[in-house]
Amino acid sequence: MKAHVQALRVVNTVKTLPFRRSFATPSETQPRIRLGTEAPNFSAATTHGHIDFHKFISNSWAILFSHPADFTPVCTTELGAFAKMRDEFEKRGVKMIGLSANDTSSHEQWISDINEVSNTNLHFPIIADPERKIAFLYDMLDAQDLTNIDQKGIAFTIRSVFIIDPAKKVRLTMMYPASCGRNTTEVLRVIDSLQTGDAKGVTTPIDWKVGEDVIVPPSLTTEDARKKFTAGVREVKPYLRYTNVSN
Repeated sequence: MKAHVQALRVVNTVKTLPFRRSFATPSETQPRIRLGTEAPNFSAATTHGHIDFHKFISNSWAILFSHPADFTPVCTTELGAFAKMRDEFEKRGVKMIGLSANDTSSHEQWISDINEVSNTNLHFPIIADPERKIAFLYDMLDAQDLTNIDQKGIAFTIRSVFIIDPAKKVRLTMMYPASCGRNTTEVLRVIDSLQTGDAKGVTTPIDWKVGEDVIVPPSLTTEDARKKFTAGVREVKPYLRYTNVSN
């Protein structure tokens, strides 16, 4: 019996070794970020000075997106692409803020490369997170790729996206592995969907773009929908009804 218990202890120890505590915050302090929960607040150094995250958001929408490290190829292309879409995000009242696992001094040097490579002028702040405190707070880590670490053995971040509304609520998240670059068009599209849904009380179908037909939510009867939407209601099925709110 004693030998059996000892064997179990050995097995349990072996299983837990790959998942070192340095890769995650303790379960009792790790916030569970679900859609609709308040985005955890933090203060941090950025390339635009020290910020309080909630004060930075203020009454705007915001997109927080993380990057594994400075001077890496995929991240360089991503930040350049986001910088080029400045007008589109500003038109929608969205503030952008990046995060990378290096200090501000490194960020500043990297920004020069980004601007050169993408022929742009990166305007939004990049958070310095060399100890991954914010990455752990937002769980921007990959449990499958424990080789994605720095010289100190601290996990680099994955490519996370958090879209946050003016009430500081997390409305949408996207998680990409470090090897996969993001799609800026999709990030913009989902912001359009969220803002249209909030403003018009509708939902959006697959691949929806601004100007296309939207879906009448199931909570609204067809009779009430015809009164609400002046563009009319097209019923495909009793549960699938389209209208247009682009005007």
